[in-house]
Amino acid sequence: ALEEARRKAVVSTQSTGDEAEAEKARKELLELQAISAAVESTGQATAEAKSRAEALSIEGQAAVEQAKLVAQASDIEARSELDRLTQARRSELEYTHKSYSLEVERKKLMTNIETNKFEQMIGTMGPQNIAAIATSSNDNQVKMLQALGLKSTLITDGSTPLNLFNTAKGLVGESSATKAAAI
Repeated sequence: ALEEARRKAVVSTQSTGDEAEAEKARKELLELQAISAAVESTGQATAEAKSRAEALSIEGQAAVEQAKLVAQASDIEARSELDRLTQARRSELEYTHKSYSLEVERKKLMTNIETNKFEQMIGTMGPQNIAAIATSSNDNQVKMLQALGLKSTLITDGSTPLNLFNTAKGLVGESSATKAAAI
């Protein structure tokens, strides 16, 4: 019986030692699990930080690329507008030049027509008639010039000074106030 009690004491001591070792092993296991969890969470946080940094870098590169494309589009629009305005000004200038050229040509033609008309009238009248008109009285001059279709003409011998303030009398129709005053 003593023997059995010793065995039980040895078994009990051994069992207590085994339990202590098991607790020690459990404690080490829990410490290792805690360290592993800390390493895992640190790794996960590092991975998340790296992924966020990479995402922000990609977003930044995309924004830079978008800004470049917007700048290129603005440049293309500005060049297109400049080309359009240049072409419009060139067309306007060409139109104006042609318009002025046509106006000059028209004025030349009208001048030639008037010159020819005057030369024909003078040629038809002859030098003697022109001299007679210049030396005749005012009433005869007016009647002869009206017969030629001239509305207003000033002919002088060159030695008589002209009073241009009274020149318009008789050339411009009398006003109704002047006619009323004459009556």
